[in-house]
Amino acid sequence: MKSFHIGLVLFVLNLTACSATIPASFPQTATAVIESTPTSAPGTRVDEKGVAQVWVPAGSFLMGAIESEQVDPPGFTITERKSEYPLHEVQITQGFWIDTYEVTVGEFKKFAEAGGYEEKAYWSEAGLKWLSEQSIESLLKRCSSLKDENLPRVCVTWYEAEAYAHWRGGRLPTEAEWEYAASGPDSLVYPWGNEFDETRANTIHSVGLKPVGSYPAGVSWVGAQDMSGNAMEWVQDWIDFDYYKNSPKIDPQGPETGKTKAEKGGWWGGDPYVARAAYHHFTDPPEYQDLHIGFRIVMEE
Repeated sequence: MKSFHIGLVLFVLNLTACSATIPASFPQTATAVIESTPTSAPGTRVDEKGVAQVWVPAGSFLMGAIESEQVDPPGFTITERKSEYPLHEVQITQGFWIDTYEVTVGEFKKFAEAGGYEEKAYWSEAGLKWLSEQSIESLLKRCSSLKDENLPRVCVTWYEAEAYAHWRGGRLPTEAEWEYAASGPDSLVYPWGNEFDETRANTIHSVGLKPVGSYPAGVSWVGAQDMSGNAMEWVQDWIDFDYYKNSPKIDPQGPETGKTKAEKGGWWGGDPYVARAAYHHFTDPPEYQDLHIGFRIVMEE
């Protein structure tokens, strides 16, 4: 079995031009633990709305997972597992800014107070249709018990996240962009390395959200925080369980249509499997929201 694992790693690395040391979700050995502890982010800034961001340079990585020796998959992921295969090289050809933290209660409040729900220009056609059937007053009361403005803003639908992103002058990240910002050119299983460490993320055994940035030891290679645990995060892509079989190598944008949107990063109370960078939650349509789902946005240079 050991010779099989070594051969498999060499085989995949020969197929890709990536500089990955050990790809995400490959079987790990006691002597092959990589940890990401960047001494400084490639670049940081505060955008026009006062939100901190980090720069993600263009590059390549191995996206997805392989079938052997996954991290103890829970039963509800039986159908999801195959959608992470095959492990494949992806090239991100343009660098981008990504929010350092998940969008907070306080930051989303500014969007609402600035008339974000009334300004049609921020909303897609599908988003406007959904919004026309809602009570804005009721929308703003969701998760009203979350008084700390530094908590991730959860209880938002994909449509609301998209509108907020447009208000900020950005967009939701593609799944490939999000995963690259989390796992980097070394294709790490988790933002910090290839072994799960519950002290680095708000995941297993947690009973609720924590203020963003509460787990600095879980920082990703570019300096993005909370990309594992705390709130799960909406991304641009629709879910298609066969997408990776034929997805573009260059800047994949996800399926053109679908019924459910991908969410990344796991959630508070989640387990090591869903906390992996490769995991994409697969059950929620764009009009869904709950206490586990937040988001962050990206901006181009």
